Amino acid sequence: MNTSPQHTGSSVQASVASSAAPSLPPNGPDARTAANAAAVENLLRCWVREAGLAAPDDGVLRVPLPATGTALLAPVHYWSPTGWHRFGPPRLADVPEQSPPADAVTVAALLARETPGAPGTPEPGHAADLVARVADSVRRTAAFISVCREHPADGSDLFLSAEQALTLGHPLHPTPKSREGLSDGEARSYSPESHGSFPLHWFAVAPALLATDSAWTERGRPVTADQLTARLAGPALPLPDGYAALPLHPWQLREVRHRPEVSALIDAGLLRDLGAYGSAWHPTSSVRTVYRSGAPAMLKLSLGLRITNSRRENLRKELHRGVEVHRLLRTGLSQRWRAAHPGFDIVRDPAWLAVDGTDGLAVTGLDVVLRHNPFTPADHVSCVAGLVAPRPYAEPRGGETGTPPVAQDSRLAALITRLARGTGRPRETVATEWFLRYLEHVVRPVLWLDGEAGIALEAHQQNTLVLLDTDGWPTGGRYRDNQGYYFRASRRGELDARLPGIGERSDTFVSDAVTDERFTYYLGINNVLGLIGAFGSQRLADEQMLLAAFRRFLTAAVCGPDRLRSSFPARLLDSPVLRCKANLLTRLHGLDELVGPVDTQSVYVTVANPLHS
Repeated sequence: MNTSPQHTGSSVQASVASSAAPSLPPNGPDARTAANAAAVENLLRCWVREAGLAAPDDGVLRVPLPATGTALLAPVHYWSPTGWHRFGPPRLADVPEQSPPADAVTVAALLARETPGAPGTPEPGHAADLVARVADSVRRTAAFISVCREHPADGSDLFLSAEQALTLGHPLHPTPKSREGLSDGEARSYSPESHGSFPLHWFAVAPALLATDSAWTERGRPVTADQLTARLAGPALPLPDGYAALPLHPWQLREVRHRPEVSALIDAGLLRDLGAYGSAWHPTSSVRTVYRSGAPAMLKLSLGLRITNSRRENLRKELHRGVEVHRLLRTGLSQRWRAAHPGFDIVRDPAWLAVDGTDGLAVTGLDVVLRHNPFTPADHVSCVAGLVAPRPYAEPRGGETGTPPVAQDSRLAALITRLARGTGRPRETVATEWFLRYLEHVVRPVLWLDGEAGIALEAHQQNTLVLLDTDGWPTGGRYRDNQGYYFRASRRGELDARLPGIGERSDTFVSDAVTDERFTYYLGINNVLGLIGAFGSQRLADEQMLLAAFRRFLTAAVCGPDRLRSSFPARLLDSPVLRCKANLLTRLHGLDELVGPVDTQSVYVTVANPLHS
């Protein structure tokens, strides 16, 4: 099956190149100031959502701090119905006017003493950890901004440029760029934001230790995972006869080789260190998934780094899940899906390779997912998070109503502005049409899969790719992530009939109640409402108008001629409140979202539904 998006012409390539961010003017904020301001806004956005603060009447947000006996006051530059607020520098109440504003570390320390709606009181160590990680995130963000100002992406590989565009990270996360365990030099080489690249390190795995599965085919012929990794390494790799080639991230190598179970296998000659070989690979927006232009596969590696809320080591059940989903789609489900929505598909994870110890148990941290690479450098495809991300190394646009500049240009803003100029229509009209096309080509196919197959996707903005035509209009989408599938428990029988034994090793069946909560958050709040918030906060369109458009889309999905079987549309239309992931509280309670039952991995809070009338 051909899953490549349509190739784009020179007009879009020229558009991306022309929208490469210029350096800030001489009086623009320095990188540290810009990074700190972004971090403060993230913390305040999180707190407004998680503590349930209402829009202020006087244009100044007041954050009560009863544990400290004071309050934070922050000017509101933009209040977003969907949560993407913009704030000026906050100050403590009742301090002299000449006092400096509170920086991100101070704000984090103050908020860490408060626990709105939290399930119990955080341990003191978790509060200290939050503050330390905020400081780390600010420092790394400043470094990324500096790199991007000095060396803007050239746009020659459109997919890679989009993956490297997420300089500030998730706008509603307290520590979006914290990467505990990386030195500054490693961060430059291993981070997409600094346009890093590096050769992979290679181990040879004895056949007795090899754990693997593959549903990868080429021209109808099966291809094993070790055949793929040997091909990716190239003929220069001195691979012993019978051994399999296992790629490792350089940081991964440094960390795992000191684990007793790994060093014992090396000493026994069952794992052989072959060194660094081959061309450079580039980190994508997830950091641990690496890409090389023209390679048939991307590689999802294991990293013990804490990135956002989790240590990013692959779990064996996730390896099984990727292959299982590929096999499930090949039972005829994919043909039905693409007949209804030919522009959408899943970027498949159809093969993996890992290591079992001499006791037969999985060796953690030594594995790789082999992901299809359906993209060429000319394909105009972008993860939604990278498309909407403000670029603090670009010159801010002035507010159209006389207010101070409140947003830097994003790739989305550049596209909408170019489309408006090319069509001679108002920017807001173009933005609304772009959003409506996105709903049809990206959101509707995800709802189809839920309704028709009982599979909900964890389709947040970083996991969702939008395909654009030569002018920049959405024409389709892709979903990626072998972690993020929810098989509805109520549909187990029909899914098992399609693929007998499904879920036994992948642990993918989830109760419908939890599936509804997570699907609503990831697709509804994070993805679509987050997109609306980006349009509004970047002065591209009025959020209330886009919310009305989304309501019409959902209403048609419930009762129109093309209605969908998914419960998602009615839930968003009918619920006055929604359950929403609370990233700050999740971090404050020290939770790892890859550990434990799916219904307790994160803190969720109840928020008002902006769609409910």
